[in-house]
Amino acid sequence: MSRSATPSSRAGPLVVQPLKRRHCAECRTGPLRMLVLEDGTPRCLDCADLGHLVFLPRGDTALTRRSREESALSAVVVRFNRRKGRYERQGVLIEEAGLARAERRCLADAEARRRRRARDARRREREDARFAEAFAAEIRRLFPGCPPERARDIAGHASVRGSGRVGRSAAGRALSEGAVTSAVAASVRHLDTPYDELLMSGVPRHEARRRIGAAVEGALRVWRGGREGVEVGGEGERGWGAGGGPPPPWTLTYVIGSLGHGHRIRTGFSWW
Repeated sequence: MSRSATPSSRAGPLVVQPLKRRHCAECRTGPLRMLVLEDGTPRCLDCADLGHLVFLPRGDTALTRRSREESALSAVVVRFNRRKGRYERQGVLIEEAGLARAERRCLADAEARRRRRARDARRREREDARFAEAFAAEIRRLFPGCPPERARDIAGHASVRGSGRVGRSAAGRALSEGAVTSAVAASVRHLDTPYDELLMSGVPRHEARRRIGAAVEGALRVWRGGREGVEVGGEGERGWGAGGGPPPPWTLTYVIGSLGHGHRIRTGFSWW
């Protein structure tokens, strides 16, 4: 959704937390912490007949659900996330009396809900462990040269619930070859090449990836072939700087090796 788009709600009124200073088009009060867009025109909560509602931040699912059940009138509150390019829910506006009734209901069955959350957490842990094992097994199938411990580490990192990493994507959950390969390549890139050092030295990400691309592909070829302990070497390019400027007085030399027991790619610096 573009930033200029008007958010929509299928569950009653929608209230926006504006990123810029906005004033009510009707009473001219402002700047507004929350507003309602009516035909693209901002109005304060009082002018939109929502001023008597209280704000309940997101976070407690049971309290939010029950507060809306107990309120004759409620509204969802959203704010635009610039980085993600979409509106995200921040909480709800509900009647104060409805909130009080919802809080009493939540207190009455708090222990039962706590036990249910604990059971759900244990169930998710078991599911996550099974998925990480399946992901590691798929890594070993596609890359028989990858040491078992390294495969488990990659799978554990890529499959963390809620991380947004490739293992939690739809392709990752389906154990697609592309997703598994991406996870392995990412591990090699960060742990076994000078990629992180290049980023820290100011090299743009795409250029840093280009420079270590051969090293990553070399490691993947070794692991695909099931050969452990084979060394593939290469020397980093001289000529840093995207604009063709002078390079610094050193260049990186990396050697892909020790892919067996140590399963590391040695990196070093050469001065010239």
